[in-house]
Amino acid sequence: MTDETPEYGQDEMAHDLPRAEIVDRIEWLTAQCVGKRVIHVGFADAGFRLEQGRAGRWLHGHLHEVAGELVGIDADPVGVAAATDDDFEAYVVDCTDTAAVAALGIEPADVVLAGEVIEHVSAPGLFLDAMHHLCKPEGILIVTTPNAYGLINVAASITRRVEINHPDHVVMFTWRTLTELMRRSGWDHTRTVTYVPAVRERGNRSRLEAAAVRSIVGVERLLGKLNRPFSADGLIVSAKPSD
Repeated sequence: MTDETPEYGQDEMAHDLPRAEIVDRIEWLTAQCVGKRVIHVGFADAGFRLEQGRAGRWLHGHLHEVAGELVGIDADPVGVAAATDDDFEAYVVDCTDTAAVAALGIEPADVVLAGEVIEHVSAPGLFLDAMHHLCKPEGILIVTTPNAYGLINVAASITRRVEINHPDHVVMFTWRTLTELMRRSGWDHTRTVTYVPAVRERGNRSRLEAAAVRSIVGVERLLGKLNRPFSADGLIVSAKPSD
């Protein structure tokens, strides 16, 4: 240990959480984008596009209805090709490659929305660095991601000894770890809200499990009304470029 290495006590390990509320994810996000120029990162929803579309929950489709201008960016060439075939403006790029994102030459946006994507990338810090090339100096970055402390996974680990996670996820964030990483990448936190997930039902067994999940979601909503919104399973963090 060198003299420059700080020694942390218990007081430094406890981090105050901001005031927040539980919102409907799609409604809240679309409201932030009304009339704005929006760049939607990770828009294609690889593996879930058809299901989300059938359920009326494909976020990019909702944004298309309200945004003044909408651009989609994704690393999935199939998803981007499908979107361009449907007359969406969309580009293929690895958003952890800062130079590649800059080379797109896309006009910066009022709102850069990274929806359920940062948990998929191996280098989330580089991802956040690259977002500066897409955001106006006075614009905002909105990151949505699963909450590592959400009650659904806590309950699943206790009752069934399983972890519920997308097969492609490589990292899970708490509010503190996400906002600290954003700060290190030049983003100043402005607002946080949380959300609960939509419950999917598939088959007899899944219907029983879905009933249990709905019960937990109900508890999350109740806790939100009691000013304990960070029990919810999703985080939405807004930030502006640091001065």
